[in-house]
Amino acid sequence: MKGLAIAASLALSTSVWAADTVQERLTEATKVFTEIMGTPDKGIPQDLLSKAECVIVIPNMKQAAFIVGGEYGKGFATCRDTARTGWTGPAALEINGGSVGFQIGGSSTDLIMLVMNREGMKKLTGDKFTLGADATVAAGPVGRSAAAQTNVRMDAQILAWSRAKGAFAGVALTGASVRPDKSDNRALYGKDVTNVDILSGTVPAPANVNSLALAINKFAAAGSTSADRSKQ
Repeated sequence: MKGLAIAASLALSTSVWAADTVQERLTEATKVFTEIMGTPDKGIPQDLLSKAECVIVIPNMKQAAFIVGGEYGKGFATCRDTARTGWTGPAALEINGGSVGFQIGGSSTDLIMLVMNREGMKKLTGDKFTLGADATVAAGPVGRSAAAQTNVRMDAQILAWSRAKGAFAGVALTGASVRPDKSDNRALYGKDVTNVDILSGTVPAPANVNSLALAINKFAAAGSTSADRSKQ
């Protein structure tokens, strides 16, 4: 019975995305990130974004009906390029299991994670890692005034936030596994490519899939400028 329940859950998870194309999900991920960063008093502190090595956006993450506390989502990661002047093309990801925390009663959640150091980035480019076990995760602070509160969290490799029903907050995200989505990468790049090659900048992104990187670069650059001014 347990095996049948898991199989049913996986079938449901797959059917959730059957009507979506990878390009539509990328467009939605870009929209989610832009909307959240467009409200600085209630969004992710820009100084944290300016320090991040990578950004992960999972739009419309769903609850899996047949696994208690389980969730499933598809999204994208992008990392700083080797020159640190921009961001790589999107690498497709799947996330499942664990508990994201649909604490406000929503049936879906937008999830954003900042990978704050090279060690966390190394986990992201592997075959699979588990949040809270293979990579340390903390709930991210919200808003401009939250910058001073982040010191205690900066030992975490990943900071996480969620948005459901319009409310945005840091989330204690543990137990979920993250892995590359090979089929979505093939659809985006027109060939088999690995997340290592994408996130290291070895494989350049086609112009039509670069929207997320451009949006992140815009806000990360603004955060760097603000941080430089505060030091003067």
